[in-house]
Amino acid sequence: MDRKVKLLGIILCCLLLSGCMPGDGSYTEDGPAGFFSGVWHGWIAPISLIVGLFRDHIRVYEVNNTGWWYDFGFYMAIISGFGGLSLFRK
Repeated sequence: MDRKVKLLGIILCCLLLSGCMPGDGSYTEDGPAGFFSGVWHGWIAPISLIVGLFRDHIRVYEVNNTGWWYDFGFYMAIISGFGGLSLFRK
């Protein structure tokens, strides 16, 4: 039972993540991706890379973005991952 719940949770997370990948058409020149979208796209970049192998329109990086702030958020997320920017470790 516990194994089925974990598998269902993983499948649900994958479905939720796939709804907001870069290149899916949700951002345009009139409504570009900003800082927080950059952070999110940086966090899911490995998943976007794998999905992009099978779907041509999915990219790792959103082309329609605000510029420097999107780049800053994206690279901050790539470098930090989930907690890599922590200055003090025990």
